[in-house]
Amino acid sequence: MKNILETERLILKEFTLNDTDFIIELLNSDGWIRFIGDRNVKIQDQAIEYLRSGPMKSYAENGFGLWLVEEKSSGIRIGMSGILKREHLENPDIGFAFLPAFEGKGFGMEITAAILRYAKEKLNLPVLSAITLPDNVKSIRLLEKSGMHFIKKISSPTSNEELLLYRE
Repeated sequence: MKNILETERLILKEFTLNDTDFIIELLNSDGWIRFIGDRNVKIQDQAIEYLRSGPMKSYAENGFGLWLVEEKSSGIRIGMSGILKREHLENPDIGFAFLPAFEGKGFGMEITAAILRYAKEKLNLPVLSAITLPDNVKSIRLLEKSGMHFIKKISSPTSNEELLLYRE
């Protein structure tokens, strides 16, 4: 498992196929279903396919992707965060999701700030975007606190839902 970066309280590392139980738990949490959508990842085989066709494929193709967020002091897997390259967006975008027990503790802000620095310093990505649903108040607040600004409303190409586009 390759470590990407560390902060005061967190370690960001590449997912492996040993993370399937965590993926099933995270992708079926209420916040994930409500704000990101049901990915139909309910069993081990589906979690393996999600990891292979999502994060692991992105690591190979782009040199970045969604990474596992682990609490440094306990070693507990608490969330997922990273950088995505979506065809319908001009710039790569940052994404994040945490298990409910770890929300509201500042982990999102801590890892987002670290990823924004990493994107510039290590990946030479001058600008990152972010997308969120208009009613995802916690994500909007986090994006704005991290220095991102609302650009415009866009439509999701997969669901036709209205999304808010943010950019550094």
